[in-house]
Amino acid sequence: MSSSTSSHSSSLWIGLAGAAAMAGVMGFGRFVYTPILPGMIAGIPISAADAGTIAAGNFAGYLLGAIASAYGWAAGRERIVALTGLLASAVFLAAMGLTTSVTAFTIIRFLAGAASALAMLFTSSIVMMHAARRPTIGMLHFGGVGVGIALSSVLVLAVNALSGDAAHGWRFDWFSSAAVVLGIFFFVQRHLPKPAMDAKAVAEPPLVWRLPLFLTVLSYGIYGFGYVITATFLVAIARMGNTGPMVEFLVWFVAGCAAAISLFVWNPIARRIGLGGAYTAAILVLLAGVVASVELPPVAGTLVGGLLLGATFMVITAFGLQLGRRFAPQSPRRAIAVVTAAFGTGQMIGPLVAGFVAERTGSFTAPSLLAAVVLVAAIALSLPLVRERS
Repeated sequence: MSSSTSSHSSSLWIGLAGAAAMAGVMGFGRFVYTPILPGMIAGIPISAADAGTIAAGNFAGYLLGAIASAYGWAAGRERIVALTGLLASAVFLAAMGLTTSVTAFTIIRFLAGAASALAMLFTSSIVMMHAARRPTIGMLHFGGVGVGIALSSVLVLAVNALSGDAAHGWRFDWFSSAAVVLGIFFFVQRHLPKPAMDAKAVAEPPLVWRLPLFLTVLSYGIYGFGYVITATFLVAIARMGNTGPMVEFLVWFVAGCAAAISLFVWNPIARRIGLGGAYTAAILVLLAGVVASVELPPVAGTLVGGLLLGATFMVITAFGLQLGRRFAPQSPRRAIAVVTAAFGTGQMIGPLVAGFVAERTGSFTAPSLLAAVVLVAAIALSLPLVRERS
């Protein structure tokens, strides 16, 4: 075997390890709450406001983990931190099936959010260093999020069908998800390499707040609010529309499949129309999905909403981070930290507002339309970025 073939094979296994880790800590660890939530609402029961509080706890933990990762404490220990975060994700998934307390749920999801952020960020840093000149490996890695979402929908459908327990089936969903992530942990532990040798990081200068950077941060934070309401409550919207178990499954399955291939589809578009143009176009497509999820008939609306959510949310996330780096070339790590903090703040507030409004209106129509208005604002803020090339 030639050295180039061996190198390609090695990179592929690294990409697969990264994809598996992303499926575990994001597709399951972070997003499996969406298909399990309707069972929790009906079986415990919990209110829409409670559901929003639990989701916000997870996103607050993610924000804390993302901010903590920006400091140098993990230098040389990236692999052990990534693996610990992945294993902790499995533990916290299992813990969700052991209680019915909203307070306990919120604390567990907060800790799970911090674990998922640390595992995601440090796994990504390892994978991207090893596959720096192989962009398809990076897309494979991030596509793991969508694969995890799709698999989680299949798992929840199968567990609910086999358990036949409407009151406690949600517990089996959490336990089964934990078992899957534990299996993923052993695969990743075997195939995730140590970090590639890299030059010692140098101190970056403070950010220079030019208009393009300011617009990116503000737009990205607002996007975090606008996407997360649909991403958190889409299956609950399908349940409230009496669409049936198969549609509830398909809604999240379609979202995951679309997310898995979204970067492969959108990267050529970004090369053609520019990063800012693709970022803005993707938010516009997401906006259409958010409106469709509550304005079209329930079956069609939730399926279209899931498809367009999956087709865009990973793309907007990735392109927004790239824009932050582009507009702060001297301080890219600081830019990513600020952009991530804005996004994390937006997605933490979104479920709280959505749960509060849904509790008082009796449906998720009003919160989803509010999210649509917010996404219009994000698009307006991003329009000046369309022409930006440097």
